Amino acid sequence: MEENIKKVLKERVRPTLQADGGDIEFVDFQDGILKVRFLGACAMCPFAQLTLKELVEKLIKKEIKEVKEVELVP
Repeated sequence: MEENIKKVLKERVRPTLQADGGDIEFVDFQDGILKVRFLGACAMCPFAQLTLKELVEKLIKKEIKEVKEVELVP
């Protein structure tokens, strides 16, 4: 499961974030909750929570049904 999540992050999410000077890092996946960390410009962006829910969570949940929620960790 972890490898599938990392693949989606790498192929579907990271390019969009990297285009704006940011990045994302897999932290953990347990009980349907994916924990990620924003890096670069995304780490300090005032729209980080919006990006998390509207981009990251939607893409991940569409590709991997076992993910129920995506949380941002510092």
